[in-house]
Amino acid sequence: MNLVLIAEQTLNGLQLGVMLFLMAAGLTLIFGIMNLVNLAHGSLYMVGAYLATWFTQATGSWPLGVLLALGGTLLVGMAVELVALRNLYERDHLDQVLATFGLILFFNELVAILWGRSSIYSSLPGYLIGHVELGGGLRYPLYRLVIIGAGLATAAGLWYVVARTRLGMLIRAGASNRGMVAALGINIRLLYTVVFGFGAALAGLAGLLAGPIYAVQPGMGEQILIQVFVVIVIGGIGSIRGALAGALIVGVVDTLGRAFLKPALAEIFTQSVADAAGPALASMLIYLLMAAVLAFRPAGLFPAAR
Repeated sequence: MNLVLIAEQTLNGLQLGVMLFLMAAGLTLIFGIMNLVNLAHGSLYMVGAYLATWFTQATGSWPLGVLLALGGTLLVGMAVELVALRNLYERDHLDQVLATFGLILFFNELVAILWGRSSIYSSLPGYLIGHVELGGGLRYPLYRLVIIGAGLATAAGLWYVVARTRLGMLIRAGASNRGMVAALGINIRLLYTVVFGFGAALAGLAGLLAGPIYAVQPGMGEQILIQVFVVIVIGGIGSIRGALAGALIVGVVDTLGRAFLKPALAEIFTQSVADAAGPALASMLIYLLMAAVLAFRPAGLFPAAR
């Protein structure tokens, strides 16, 4: 098998993995500290993609568009928490699921009103277009390397914030015993708003990075949200380390499976069998992986310490 192709697809898997991590990290932060099941997290991913595309076109600057989109998604997330979610923390998870599903419908219709139902496409500046020679005949798109680097840098920064700063201390304390945090005089409602906005910004970052690769369209958040939930279950609910490990595993397994499972089956069975079974099995791989992980580690690979 072509080693260059394997290396290229592995890098594609890492690129998908870091984007899943950005989504999963925000979602696991929100669930870990607030115990809130937020199905609308994918909508914030979509908002980030739309805002980045719109701001880039309006300003003519991709970096400025990225910064404005991050700030805009942060504010949208905080507004959603204040207006729609603040009264749901003490409700059961079914109420939270129903409410956040309603937010999905709201955001899909809102972006359709503002930008239309047709797909729009985000352009990149010239200095991010092209390929990089990685040796051994491997040429890889520069922008995808930028996504990998940005995702890993964000993971390192997130670890530093959670593990080494006062805000991180409050986040960890709130996840363990929110009543005690409130009793010590911390404004727990403000903390919730900040954490939710921070999680929304992470989802927006994933969306704006995905915009130049995929079509930006209403409903794009739901397409990735299912994979994000698989990541969280595999890595461990409430664990940032688990979100990173689970995202990289899911990204690589899904990408390599879709690239190589059908050719591998063709070596064993007939081509017609491989054509029929290969794509179906490839789409099932991450769910089979999740089932295997849960069979041996029901709490996930790196469950959050309690």
